[in-house]
Amino acid sequence: ARRANSHKGDYGDLGIIGGAPGMVGAALLAGRAALNLGAGRVYVGLLAADGVNCDPAQPELMLRAVHEVLKLDHLNCLAVGPGLGQTPDAHQALAAVLSGKLPLVIDADALNLIAADTGLQQIVSQRTVPTLLTPHPAEAARLLASTTANVQADRITAACEIAARYRSSVVLKGAGSVCALPDGAWFINTSGNPGMASAGMGDVLTGIIGALLAQGADAKHALLAGVHVHGAA
Repeated sequence: ARRANSHKGDYGDLGIIGGAPGMVGAALLAGRAALNLGAGRVYVGLLAADGVNCDPAQPELMLRAVHEVLKLDHLNCLAVGPGLGQTPDAHQALAAVLSGKLPLVIDADALNLIAADTGLQQIVSQRTVPTLLTPHPAEAARLLASTTANVQADRITAACEIAARYRSSVVLKGAGSVCALPDGAWFINTSGNPGMASAGMGDVLTGIIGALLAQGADAKHALLAGVHVHGAA
């Protein structure tokens, strides 16, 4: 519920970092989802130097260079990963995001970069603010230095191991997505259908969860509500 006398500043400011060349759409999908989930303002930091200047479908999205978004001092949450890529610039942006003090949603190539860098893994596990990871099975396998087959053979254990190792809230995506918390609690989501096996679905989920965090939801409720609403929609 929202008060009648309220304004956009009451509903959180979210920054999204990603959109490398050829993958700008991923960041825009996350941004659009965040707006539709009620975030007051959404800033999209694009790695692509020749990226678009305006999203015609959601012109209220504020599209900027990554470093400009990272300099903003009024953000309530950051999401990193949609269309990020794995270039040195992507790694540098991710390291800057992880070292900050904002709640984070981490997806896609941001997860792959973390899986390949023990230094980044240590930074994630030592964060003291909410950190949410949204891997699909292959990304989960990389985070665990395991195989996709092993992850899928025991999805609950895999999700709980990631949550414990990285001290983060986790959704292991798939049919019956597994949501796991650092305290060992876990949940199975029942919404969704096979039509969700489509490019861009993970980017939308990232934007949904980021918007909920930006509006003040705690990590548990942002994760569970975000995953459920994503599937239900």
